[in-house]
Amino acid sequence: MEARAKLSYVRLSPQKTRLVVDMIRGKGVQDALNALKFSPQKAAAVVSKLVSSAVANAEQKGVGDVDKLYVKTITVDQGPALKRFLPRAQGRATRIRKPTSHITVVLDEK
Repeated sequence: MEARAKLSYVRLSPQKTRLVVDMIRGKGVQDALNALKFSPQKAAAVVSKLVSSAVANAEQKGVGDVDKLYVKTITVDQGPALKRFLPRAQGRATRIRKPTSHITVVLDEK
């Protein structure tokens, strides 16, 4: 029985978030949370919270044993980018893109 959690419009770059997500794909939940705990990236805290939420969803659903859960799939999709402008020399402006991400976690029993 699967349990899932989704987080949308996170103010993180999908490219940087995928580096963190690739680290925990296929691991057990406890191993994944330990790896994320000691990772210095900003995305690690967000993904850790999302995995914990998926575990809570599994408990709520009544999945057999929470200790046997592992990260079946975890994906990071690109969301819309916030567009801002920064003034530059001689009356010009530079576009600043602030990307967002959608993160989805699916846990399953071994």
